[in-house]
Amino acid sequence: MAIRISATKTNLIKTKGVLSLCREGYQLLDEKRRILLMEISSITKIIDRIQEDVNESISDAYAAVEKALAAMGKSGLKNLAAGIDTEIEINITEKKLMGTSIPSVSLSLKERPPFFSPVGVHPALDQALVLLRETIKHIAELAEKRIALQRLEKEFQRTTKKVNALEKIHIPYYNEVVKVITERLDEESREAFTTLKEIKRKLASREL
Repeated sequence: MAIRISATKTNLIKTKGVLSLCREGYQLLDEKRRILLMEISSITKIIDRIQEDVNESISDAYAAVEKALAAMGKSGLKNLAAGIDTEIEINITEKKLMGTSIPSVSLSLKERPPFFSPVGVHPALDQALVLLRETIKHIAELAEKRIALQRLEKEFQRTTKKVNALEKIHIPYYNEVVKVITERLDEESREAFTTLKEIKRKLASREL
């Protein structure tokens, strides 16, 4: 490792200051990395749970639709579906977590019932509508968590690169600089002391 810094006390003080900042930065970034890893682990578990809810609600909804289809026929079910008036509003806001923008998705279903007369309508159709509403909400929540996970993983990777750079490049370099400058200053100090001692000896011998 080539050190091209003049061995002066001023440079030694500056280098020690930079080294101190690098160490503080390393500690902060390493702590940030640990927090991000915990958040990633937590969100991953939440995503797995929500995915199970989505799969279950979709499966139950399709089963209910199949029952209604068998009881009412395809054309009857299609005609009733045309009368369903539902509007979905999605509002997305963001919050900061360890410097990362995390989305918050709020979903609102605006419905204008009654969609159809209860006469001649199989109960499974109402059940299917309820389950599909739940599915939509689960999907919105799942999308929110997946986007959050992607952003946190990217921030984790960026933070890890910075931590590694400080740990393996910058801190060792400035440690070496401090060591080299200190050794050179000590050597110069010893040389100056030896020279001074020799001058005193020569002066003393002349006085004799």
